[in-house]
This record gives sequence, structure tokens and C-alpha cells, in this order.
Amino acid sequence: MAELEGLEFGKSDFVLLDEVSMEQFMENLKLRFEKGRIYTYIGEVVVSVNPYRQMDMYGKDSIEAYRGRELYENPPHLYAVSDAAYKAMKRRAKDTCIVISGESGAGKTEASKYIMQYIAAITNPSQRAEVESVKNVLLKSNCVLEAFGNAKTNRNDNSSRFGKYMDINFNFNGDPTGGHINNYLLEKSRVVQQQEGERNFHSFYQVRALKFTPVILETQTHLLLIEIKAVFSRHHFIQIRNELKLAVMNALQVIGFSKEEINSIYQILASILLLGNVQFESDGESVQILQLEAVNHISDLTATDPESISKSLLYRTVATGGGEVIEKGHTEQDAYLGFIQTNGALYERLFGWIVGRINSVIEVKNYNPVLHGKNTVIGVLDIYGFEIFDNNSFEQFCINYCNEKLQQLFIELILRQEQDEYQREGITWQEIDYFNNQIIVDLVEQPHKGIISILDEACLTAGKVTDMVCLDSMDTKLAQHPHYTSRKLCPTDKTMDFKKHFRIRHYAGDVTYSVEGFLDKNKDLLFQDFKRLMYNRFSSSPFLKEMWPDGQLSITEVTKRPLTAATLFKNSIVALVDKLACKEPYYVRCIKPNEMKSPVLFDDARCQHQVAYLGLLENVMVRRAGFAYRQPYARFLQRYKMTCEYTWPNHLMASDREAVEAIITQHGFQDDVAYGQTKLFVRTPRSLFTLEQERAALIPILVLFLQKIWRGAIARMRCRRMRAIYAIMGCYKRYKVKAHFWEVERRFANVRTMPDYGKSVEWPTPPAALAQFHNNTVMLHRRWWARQIVKNIPPSDMLDVRAKVAALTALSGERKDWGASRAWERDYLANVRFTNKQNTNEMKDRQNTKSLMLFFPPTFSQVNRFNKSTDRGLLVTDKYVYKLEPKKQYKVLKRLPLDAFTGLSVTSGVDQMVVLHTSSQDDVLLCLQQGELCPNQDRVGELVGVLVDYFTRIRRVHFPVKVCCSAVQLQMRGKPKSVTIETRVGQSNVDFKKSRDGFILLVPKN
Repeated sequence: MAELEGLEFGKSDFVLLDEVSMEQFMENLKLRFEKGRIYTYIGEVVVSVNPYRQMDMYGKDSIEAYRGRELYENPPHLYAVSDAAYKAMKRRAKDTCIVISGESGAGKTEASKYIMQYIAAITNPSQRAEVESVKNVLLKSNCVLEAFGNAKTNRNDNSSRFGKYMDINFNFNGDPTGGHINNYLLEKSRVVQQQEGERNFHSFYQVRALKFTPVILETQTHLLLIEIKAVFSRHHFIQIRNELKLAVMNALQVIGFSKEEINSIYQILASILLLGNVQFESDGESVQILQLEAVNHISDLTATDPESISKSLLYRTVATGGGEVIEKGHTEQDAYLGFIQTNGALYERLFGWIVGRINSVIEVKNYNPVLHGKNTVIGVLDIYGFEIFDNNSFEQFCINYCNEKLQQLFIELILRQEQDEYQREGITWQEIDYFNNQIIVDLVEQPHKGIISILDEACLTAGKVTDMVCLDSMDTKLAQHPHYTSRKLCPTDKTMDFKKHFRIRHYAGDVTYSVEGFLDKNKDLLFQDFKRLMYNRFSSSPFLKEMWPDGQLSITEVTKRPLTAATLFKNSIVALVDKLACKEPYYVRCIKPNEMKSPVLFDDARCQHQVAYLGLLENVMVRRAGFAYRQPYARFLQRYKMTCEYTWPNHLMASDREAVEAIITQHGFQDDVAYGQTKLFVRTPRSLFTLEQERAALIPILVLFLQKIWRGAIARMRCRRMRAIYAIMGCYKRYKVKAHFWEVERRFANVRTMPDYGKSVEWPTPPAALAQFHNNTVMLHRRWWARQIVKNIPPSDMLDVRAKVAALTALSGERKDWGASRAWERDYLANVRFTNKQNTNEMKDRQNTKSLMLFFPPTFSQVNRFNKSTDRGLLVTDKYVYKLEPKKQYKVLKRLPLDAFTGLSVTSGVDQMVVLHTSSQDDVLLCLQQGELCPNQDRVGELVGVLVDYFTRIRRVHFPVKVCCSAVQLQMRGKPKSVTIETRVGQSNVDFKKSRDGFILLVPKN
């Protein structure tokens, strides 16, 4: 049973109707059509109503919704029956088939395409290339067969004018491995003549676009194009959209047709069109062809001699009993008949060759059951529907006979399935009355008495046998048949003409046939001359030579009389029915809602007629014979167990059957059900609706309850998981901390005995939790290391060490060289290079040597108050800074208190310029070296280190040091000045030069 959609959409399964009657059936069908529900079930049969509009129900989401689900789990759909057929094939290794039936315009072709689309979508999940190739060819074959086998009729814009049965082969994995297509009774008479308002096959209207396609008809000329265009006007030419033409071309290429094969196909189509321009005239003795230009163009396209074509159309070669070969001229009527047969045969054999070429591509190759497992099949039958036209001829007779055979198979299989199921389950079978159309099938195909036998007998009779003679024979032999009549047998029926019409009472309704042309179409005569011509023409093309295998026979060779068209068709339909009968069938019954192709109009009378002749009401009755609904115990229990306190959530009974009995007993349905071996059978839909309504009321409550339980379970699982996570994290962190400690201990175990006290030892990367601890540990080690180094420094060197540390801190790495690698002498008074010993002693006597911090001899220049550079000595004590005159035995020129200095500025280069900033805004500008700077003789760092160390360590105040990258700023007598550095070639000594903004220090270039 289908999932209930709501009462506003009607019943989704006709089996669930309260009363099985035509009125209720039609009312439900109409309601669902008006609500946009075009599919309805009859058990496992899908009833489809053509919506005449695009429906948003065939996308990927819909495919996923029906994949692997049961029929009753979703609303009715083609995808549901497709999935059911696929599951039966895959799970039980059972060959299945989907039979699509209905009259022309009911939507059979579209239904078959959607079924193929679904099967292609759900197979080959691993995307194997060879399987994808097979799927593409199967899908593209629909496009090609529609182009060459479909046409616009008065009842359908895309009517299949042939029958198609496609077998799809699957491997043990359920992936398609190949297939085979059978075609039945192509309506080749349409090539020459169509009823008013109808058109030829779609393929002819695509030839008009050939002039834009250079790969086709490479031999065509401008005159040929004009001629083809003229023929199109006779064949109701319409402009085919460019995308459709490209779709067919693309499909041919995907299937595997070569460029030469495609060229040949369209050359034959053009030849057929040009052949339609051929006309005959007779002068009483012989027949001639008018408009020989068409024959010449045909010869160009087929690479044959124009005279041979004309001869095959005007003459017939006959072999006498003595072996003599003579030529017999046609009458005008025979020539026209031969022209019709030739045109039809060309197209029929072209179509048959295309189908065979597709089969050669998709057939299963190199299959070995031992290696590859069982090969299962899904068959899809899309065949012409029942047809009743104003003028019904031989083609309609064959088509309607085919539908009679399929209807008979449908009734037999439905009844047989029902009967087998009841017997298998031990349920008493209730016989029902239904119309058995076996009597109509016998009317057509019964040996020696059927219409086909009478037609064949007339075709084999020597002498002149006409259609009217054949009709008289049928009237004589079938006069007592209840489903046959004619004007002769019923003279009062003026809807039929004497010697022209006969009527068959088909299961779908009465059809009046015109006997004119029956014998000629049944003979399907094609003169051997044309066969030999085509065979020889295609001798250079092996793939097209296959179209005319009988053309290789010699004219004198005796052959067996070929079977008639009706017999060939009967044999193929019998074989088709036998093939379907051995498979598990699934049915799609298509209904045409109106003749106006309107998406909103529902013609009650028209639809009721189709429902009647399709036997849908009888199908419902058979399905409801005794029991309307049946379901395996496990599925029934799974669906309705929440309606019984003894089965929810799980039962404790011995079997599922006992649990189902508990559900039925609680609801009081004991008298409305029967228990089979594996299934429960429900007699009336009312009981099922009661269960469904109770289930629908309980579902929201159960959903909320399950949501609550599930959310609680998820929360508890998440809590347990978080606790476990934190426990693991704690253990892991402790492990990482311990591992870090152990690694640090291992690496630094012997640092006391190392020459560098562990400075070269690389610290291990700490865990995130020990980042701060790691920084502190590194700092402690550095301090310990420094302490160890300092302990080994002699006390006499500590003053220089402190000064260098102070200079390093103050300069912050911004100055390139500051004399860190040399010994700082501090007291240059004792250096004999700068002064004699007498002057030194006098200077020491003059100053308190204990407080001497730094002395620079006259190796520096200073800018005086007149903005001129002079040489001076510099003495720094713990209280004062002295400027000395070296030329007057270091006479003190000026004494500046050390507290007056607020900082100093130096450059980032190698020059020796220093600016001592004072609180009186009268800074001291000096350079500590006059000549070229000798390597390792930088004195700026020494001065910076001494002053910074003194102020920081002794005075406990900050002494700022500024390192300038460009100009140095200073104040002289309260005025701002700027000093820049300039390197000059040829400059021998360092010197200051006045500039616009201040001064320039000229430095010799190394």
C-alpha cells in the first residue's frame, strides 16, 4: 500500500476504494489528476495519466527518495515500480519486465525514458567506466530511435510508430553490462503517405539542416539542396530546432557510429526524399519517368548508374522455367506500387540496420557464467497503443492485434499471480468474472480460420485476387463469429461500405477497418531488381551491405516464398509474449486525459472508455477478490506495532504472526482478516484506514518521545565523552610535563663541568602548559651561566666588564661597532704614545687619581663657541668633565659638572662623533679620533659604557643614549643644530664644517 497522502488527494491506491465501481474509480482518478497526482496504484500496477506539462518530480531528490524503498513507503511514482523491478531482479536473481501500455498520446514513450533514467541513476555507484559507457549508450539510443521511429500524429506530437522492447542485462552486482533492442512493425507506409494533419518521421525534417553540417552529404550540390527543399514541402516540412539536431548527432557519435556511417544514413534519407519527386507517365505501351533530375541526384548520392535506377523502377527481371531471363515492363500502376514499396523498404531496412548497429554496441560480450555469475535481465516494453482512426488500415489491424495479445497476457498474469499467492498462503480463492479476450485473439491468429490465415491464403492464391475477394472470403468464414461483422453481414449498418469495410469488436472498442491495400501490404512485395541494385551499390560499404543480404541472390536462383508481413508480425508478437511470460511483470497503464493536449481538461467519457478497455476496474476487482490488502507479517508488524500495547516497542511473543494477531484482536478486526503462511490478508479497506488513522495520530507523540530519549542519550554520550577527553588530556599533559622535566634534566645534567656551562645546549620544546615556566627556567639558567662567567673574571677587569655591559644595553645593537672586542684602557694618561711621563705625572698630581674614570688625549676635535673645530683633551672624573688644552700642558680650559649632563647621542656608523647633552642647552659636540679610524679602535662605546655605568650604578639614575641613523640633533647656546656625516675622498683628518642647519662631519674615505 502506498503511503497515505491525505484525503484531499483522493486514494493513492484504487484497491482502497470504499466501493469498487466505475463511478468511484473515475471520481478518484479525476480528483488526483486535478490535484497534480498523475500516478495511482492498483496494487503493484501503476496507472499514469498524461499531465501534458512538465512535472517537478523527476530530479535527483526524487530518485534518492525512492531508491531502495518499498512501494508503500512513498506516494505512487514510476520510480517506485522501477525500483521494485530492480530489487526483484537483484535480490532474487529473477528476470523482470516493465510493460508500458496505453493508447497513442497517453505518455508511454516518456514513461519508458523516466524508467531508463531511474535505472541508470541507481546503478554503478563505483562509477566504473565500462558500466558508464553501457548506460550512456542505452540512454542515447532512445534519442536516436525517437528521431527515426517517431512522428507527429493527430493524437500525439511524438508518437512511436514502431514497437520497442529493450532487454537490459545486469551482472551479479546489479550493474548494467549490456542490452538488446527488438523493434516491431515500423509504419513504413508513413514514408510515402500520411493522414491529413500528420507528419513524416522526425528524421526527415532534420535533413533540412544538413547544409549547415559539412560532415554530411559532402557530394551535395546547390541544385540538390533546392530539390530537397521542394520535397520537404510535400512532406509537411517543419523547422527542427537546432538543439534537437545536435542531440541526435551527439547520440549517434556517443553510441559509436562512425563519420562514414552517419554520412551514409543521411544520404539514404536524402535519397528517399528525392525518390518522392519521381513521377510516372504512360503513353499506352510503355511507362516513362518524369523529372529525371531527381534520378540523377539519387545516383550521385548512392554512387549508382542513373540508368540502373530508372530500369529498376520501370522494369522487372523474370527468369523462365528454362533458365531464360526476360525483362517485363511495368504498368503505370505497378510502377507506382513498386515506387511505394521501394521507398518504404529503404527506410525500413535503414531503421532495422540502425537498431542492429546499436545492438552490436550494447550486446554483452565475453560473458562467462562461471566467471561473471548469473546474468539477469530487466525488460522494458514501449509499444504502440490501441488505435482507432477515421481510416484504419493494415497497420492499425496489426497494432490492435498486438494490444489484444498484451491485454490477454496482462489478465492471465494478474489472475495467475493472485491465484498462486492465495494457494501459496493457504487462502481460499474466490473466482471472479472478467472479460477474457482470447476469443478476439483467436479471431485474428487462429490457424486456417483466423484473419491472418485468410489474408495469407489470398496472397498465395494464383491469379488476380483483390482486396474485395479477400473480404468476401472473410465474410464467408467468419460470419458466425460474435466479434466480426461487415456491411454484407449487417446490411443495416450504414457506417460501413459494401466491399470495403469490416469491423472487429476489440476489448477496447469497435474498430472499422478499410480492406483497401491489405493484400499489397501483407505481401510487402519488393522486386528483386532493386535489392540487387542496392546490394551492389553498397558493395564498398560492408556496414550498409548488411541491409540487403537477399540482393546477392542470382535472378535464376530458386528461393523459398517469403513469409507475409502479417505472419512475420504475428510470429514476433508471439515470441515477445513468450519472453514476457517467463519474467516477473510490472505494469504501467497509461491514460490520455483529453484529445486537446490540455493540462487541465479531464474528459470523463474519454477516460472512462480507456479505463474500460484497459481492464483497470477488473484489475481492482481481482486485487480485491476476497482481500484488498496483503502484507508480510514482519512488515505489517513494523508499521502498526505502535498501535498495540503488547507489541510496542518490541514484542515478547513466539513469532511475528502472534504479534500481528495481538494487534488485530485489540482493534476488533478478527472477522475481517485471514492469516496466511507468511502474510496477513485484510478484507476491506475500512480496517486498514482505521489502523492508518491511529498510526498517524501516534506518530507525532512517538517522534517527540524518541527525540527526547535520543537527545538525552546523545547528551549523556557527549558528557561521558567529554569526561574521558578531559581525563585523557590531564594524563597526557602530566606525561608531557614529566617528559619535559626528564629531558631538561638529561640535557643539563653535566653543565657544571662543561666549558661553556651549557650555553651550547639546545633547550627542548616545552608543552603549552609549561611555556611560562620554560621562559623562567631559561632566564634562571642564563643568570646562573652569567654568574659562573663573572666569578672567573679577575677583580681588576670587573670595571671594564660593567662598562661594556652598560654600553651593550644602551646601544641595543643599533651601532655596528663600539669596541667591544678590545681592551678599554680608560686611563690614557699612562699611555706614552700620547704624552710624555713628566706631563702625565703633573696631571696626576693636579687631579685626584682615585676618582679618574676616563681620559682621552688630544686625539679628538671639538666645535668651540666660534663654530670652529679645535683639538682638545677630555678628562672624565666622578664629579666633573674637563676640557684640556694639549698645547699648554693640558691646561684646564673648562670644567663642567657631571650632573649637568642629561644624555648623549651617537650615530649608527663607524664614525667617532659624540654629542653630550647638557641641562643648560649648550651641548658638547666632539669627535674622539682625528685621523682614519684604525681597526678595533672604536672609542665611542668606551665613553658610553663608562658614563652609563656610572650614572646607573653609582648615581642610580637613568642616562639616556640615542643612536641616530642620519642627522644628530643638538643645542648650542639654546639654538638647535643638526650634524650630518659625509665621507669625502682625499680627506686626511676628521674635521667639522659649518653647514646651513648646523655642521657636517667630514670623514676620510677608507
